[in-house]
Amino acid sequence: MLQVDPFSPIMIALLIETTLQMATPLVLTALGGMFSERSGIVNIGLEGMMLIGAFGAVAATFFSNNPWIGIVVAVIAGGLLAAIHAVITVKLKGNHIVSGTGVILFATGFTTLMLYVIWGARGISEEVTRVPQIIIPGIEGIPIIGEVFGSLSPMIYMMFFAVLISWLILYKTPFGLRLRAAGEDPSTLDAAGVNVETIRFVAVIISGCLAGLGGAYLSIGFGSRFGKLMTSGRGFIALAALIFGGWRPIGCFLAGMFFGFLDALQSFISLVVPELLPYNNFIQMIPYILVVIALAGIGRARPPKAVGTNYEKERPA
Repeated sequence: MLQVDPFSPIMIALLIETTLQMATPLVLTALGGMFSERSGIVNIGLEGMMLIGAFGAVAATFFSNNPWIGIVVAVIAGGLLAAIHAVITVKLKGNHIVSGTGVILFATGFTTLMLYVIWGARGISEEVTRVPQIIIPGIEGIPIIGEVFGSLSPMIYMMFFAVLISWLILYKTPFGLRLRAAGEDPSTLDAAGVNVETIRFVAVIISGCLAGLGGAYLSIGFGSRFGKLMTSGRGFIALAALIFGGWRPIGCFLAGMFFGFLDALQSFISLVVPELLPYNNFIQMIPYILVVIALAGIGRARPPKAVGTNYEKERPA
């Protein structure tokens, strides 16, 4: 049987590239969850927003034959679904967990139905045009770096940009200060004359837009089809990355990369040690087992003080 050197430049580059591919939807979605939860709104519906984004991207690309339109539609679809969650939790003061669960159930049923309506399929859509990769000339000869970054999806670069922009918004803008205050001490923010509901509403919509973008990467950035339930729990892994990253942009990025690496590692192990292929189902469990172990070891991670609590504006007597 052909032996593969796991420490060869080609294999190391493959592992890094696969890590970036696996981490991108997790980081984008975790950043979305960060905006929502830093404002005080729990958003376990990220899985559903990813799923609706993945479907919207493929459907829009199918009809327009333009994957960039697909990305825009994915972001809008995720934002619209998040707006429903915001209405229930912010305006109607509903239970955040129940609302998020409803979002997931709606996205699951809607995408399954529309998959059949548009393509007459019950499992997977027709192939569409995927987002073209960015090719950087002149770096092909650089070991590892050239093989990783010589040809990458632009959505991976969007992920890096989203981390930077999220950090700037959260810590360097008045909106970011108000958003953090809404999740820590909304009564003080209200006393300062800022509408807490508006801040939370906008934050939840931002979370849906980023989750929709993460879903679009799965369907037209990494792949070129929509498959039923194709997010496969990645929204929940993104929530884990959010907690593991301490509700901070850089933390979400590092945690997403870590979980992406664990996901890439199980593919890498199967490739390097083909004798383990009969145990592939067990190997696929490894990332999820390690995620649970990692979360169990957090201990001191502190969520925003007011997360999960509805805020009622005090009425003057």
